[in-house]
Amino acid sequence: MDEIIEKAILVAVKLQKDEHFEYGLEELHNLAGALDVEVVGEVTQNLERVTSSHYVGTGKVEEIRSLYEEAGANLVIFNDELSPSQIRNLERDLDCKVIDRTMLILDIFARRAKSNEAQMQVDLAQLQYMLPRLVGLRASLGRQGGGTGGGFKNRGAGETKLELDRRKIEDQIAKLKRDLEHAKDQRETQRKQRKKNAIPVVSLVGYTNAGKSTIMNQLLNKVGQMESKQVFEKDMLFATLETSVRQIKLPDQKEFLLTDTVGFVSKLPHHLVKAFRSTLEEARDADLLLHVVDVSNAEHRFMMDVTNDTLHAVGVEDVPTVFVYNKSDLADMKYPHIAGDNIWISAKEGAGLNELIEIIRKHIFSNYVSCSLLIPFDRGDIVSYLNEHASVSTTSYEEEGTVVQVEMKKSDYDRFQEFLFVQ
Repeated sequence: MDEIIEKAILVAVKLQKDEHFEYGLEELHNLAGALDVEVVGEVTQNLERVTSSHYVGTGKVEEIRSLYEEAGANLVIFNDELSPSQIRNLERDLDCKVIDRTMLILDIFARRAKSNEAQMQVDLAQLQYMLPRLVGLRASLGRQGGGTGGGFKNRGAGETKLELDRRKIEDQIAKLKRDLEHAKDQRETQRKQRKKNAIPVVSLVGYTNAGKSTIMNQLLNKVGQMESKQVFEKDMLFATLETSVRQIKLPDQKEFLLTDTVGFVSKLPHHLVKAFRSTLEEARDADLLLHVVDVSNAEHRFMMDVTNDTLHAVGVEDVPTVFVYNKSDLADMKYPHIAGDNIWISAKEGAGLNELIEIIRKHIFSNYVSCSLLIPFDRGDIVSYLNEHASVSTTSYEEEGTVVQVEMKKSDYDRFQEFLFVQ
């Protein structure tokens, strides 16, 4: 059977004072493109507030309908989350399939989710979104003409989901919540273990497609870690949904964990933020955040605000933050360049990584202590521990034992205090 090519009309309402309207619309084009939907037209309207029955004014519905027919479209995408009654009214009056920005983002997430946990998080968000919209969505299935090619997830798996009655969906939601709670407990255990091992955690956060995964891969390269540790990177929205954690060991034996989190986007559906909350909480327990910014994008200030708002929504506050202005090569800016806790780099070119590592060092290894230890010869285990986990600059031998000049973390210093050696 031929695959149906999705052809969409985009519809957006510009409210007064919305200075990011153009960018929001451009982002909607990109979101549609991420699902291989061909955009064949757009309709915009300036309003003081959205119309409660149809989102747009009723006169605009006619305009959308005639453009839809003229352009041979088979889908209309709205740039906001629509209420159940708006979807119902629009589908009735336009006599076609209507989806909103939330459904679009949920569908991209559904396709990108690789790990079991990410799939559960997306399923939960989709079901919570669907529950109040069952009636409208059921009618919409009748309009799809039976084709299952090309597009939206609530055509294949979604159709069967919609056949379930409300109670079944509620049971599924409850089960997913329990399973995710279990996954969260496992992550908590891992986090506690990391805290116990006193390995500092550095978390990459930022807007989708800012270059977080590229930075992670370049840092792994820098410290000579194998290719197999590399994370997936691609110039597309939401390339990374799973949280990747990698251990970075510097030449002087100091080490930290680097975590890469899902990227943000404006109007990120609130069900999705809630579903991904436990993943995003990785950032809450970090010792340092690297807020990655695509400085070549004219809207990068707005993207920073969206990222900060989303982090606050999941309770990430008061974590020291370094702003990493990536893609400086495309922005004609001086790089590598440092000003306080701001650094301008080009991750693609690998320019500025040494400087970035130095900034990370300053933040997370400030509690390291330099001292001399005299270790009895029968405690060779301590010497080998220090060689592996600390930075030993000199080793010499006295009658009573081995003298090491060492820089180590405070917890080790407290542990080996009895061996302190004053020359």
